[in-house]
Amino acid sequence: MVRSIAILTLPAVLLAILLVTAPAGAFPSRSAAGSDTSIVPTTQMPGPLREVGFDQRLNEQVPLDLPFRDEAGRSVRLGEYFAPKSDRPVILVLAYYECPMLCDLVLQGVATTLKPLSENAGKDFDVVVASFDARDKPEAAAESKRAVMARYGRAGREQGWHFLTGPKASIDALTQAVGFRYVYQKERNEFAHPAGLVILTPSGKVSRYLFGIDFPPRYVRLGLLESREGKVGSLVDQMLLYCYHYDPAIGRYSAATMNILRLAAGATVIGLAGLVVVLRRRESHQPGQAGA
Repeated sequence: MVRSIAILTLPAVLLAILLVTAPAGAFPSRSAAGSDTSIVPTTQMPGPLREVGFDQRLNEQVPLDLPFRDEAGRSVRLGEYFAPKSDRPVILVLAYYECPMLCDLVLQGVATTLKPLSENAGKDFDVVVASFDARDKPEAAAESKRAVMARYGRAGREQGWHFLTGPKASIDALTQAVGFRYVYQKERNEFAHPAGLVILTPSGKVSRYLFGIDFPPRYVRLGLLESREGKVGSLVDQMLLYCYHYDPAIGRYSAATMNILRLAAGATVIGLAGLVVVLRRRESHQPGQAGA
């Protein structure tokens, strides 16, 4: 059995990883001007996903006069979390609190990423979670905050996390400013949307994007340091996760589920490749068999 596995070469393993982790039907692509790295829609993608994406609008100013309500039901303006009232960068997460799949994973991913950082929410940066579902209420925002704070695990730092709800006009202005495109699916009463976060400068300009549900702490720290100084990062290639429900009529799973499965399969392939290397080394160090 060991010998049969060992015939896998490194190029073959890398090809297998590429095949299982690449998004189905689309690859990251730039426009001719090199200013757009959103996924190119294809006819193989479900209809709603052709309108879903994250357009990178670096250096775009977020409107700061937009009215929202925080998790306590208090009326706030988005500008309360930016200069001149604050000199801290802001991590913006767009999520809706009744999301059945991806939004909770994004929020838990953000909390998990920020937990080991030496920087603290409320002191070195703020986190603003804004719902893009105008039907969400402050009570849902408060419940979501409690769950995320349990994962973040830093007592006394809750004041650095802000969970907002607001009217459609505010939501539209904010999502358009950061290039967040989503689609409401009336038949399922759900939203198809991408996953990621946006780092904003203290003055409210888009500085950096990070996509997916797992955000490497070193990248987040770098993004916070850059944005604190008012710097704007560069475009990044996207491998988007989408929140899109399984449709039994066509037998297709959500793109989010399929991408997560591909990532898990990729990790399995890497693990198998490592096992092959270990077994081959052990085999090469064993004394020769009798009669050899």
